[in-house]
Amino acid sequence: MKPVPRGFTLTELAVVMIILALLVGGLVFPLSAQREVQKLRQAESSLHDIREALLGYAAIHGSLPCPDTDTDRTAAGYGVAETSCTSTAQEGYLPFKSLGLLETDPWEQRWRYRVNALFANGAAPINLGTGFTGSDALLVQNHAGESLTTSLERPVALFYSLGPNGRADGENLSYEASNGRYQAGTPTPGFDDLLQWLARPILISRLIAAGRQL
Repeated sequence: MKPVPRGFTLTELAVVMIILALLVGGLVFPLSAQREVQKLRQAESSLHDIREALLGYAAIHGSLPCPDTDTDRTAAGYGVAETSCTSTAQEGYLPFKSLGLLETDPWEQRWRYRVNALFANGAAPINLGTGFTGSDALLVQNHAGESLTTSLERPVALFYSLGPNGRADGENLSYEASNGRYQAGTPTPGFDDLLQWLARPILISRLIAAGRQL
């Protein structure tokens, strides 16, 4: 007499489900990590594009753009006789329309942007004597609080992504015109902002190469 086929018991089904869940989970997490790595690479590439667009804008207009502080997505004063950024306009969002760039980073957050007002004055184009003022004394430090920039050659502009967590971290939390201290470095559990800055020697060199009379 042939034995009667026996079906799975609930216990056996549960074991099978657990095994399948572990297998699927082993696939999902690596894919998720791969997507995050891809986004980080996209952000780094976009930061390079932003830097090049700012240099191109300066070569055309003789000054860097002011941040976008309203809803038009362009630099303050863009398209008119642009004057120096006001104290409330020194920090804001990247004017992506003025630069011909994408509006957001890979995490769908707008790029942050700050500029030294003396380098964003359309009425007084950048020249070899354009320097820094106390109120616009931008500096960038690492996680240990050590300065990554010098007092003689401070950033003329900086720009950054809020990273995967979608919020400003560390020194970048103080998102106001009265504070010029920013933070950059490798990601940590409490810091994932991606920040780059533009130095005056690079800007001057690019303007000279573009044929600007300084």
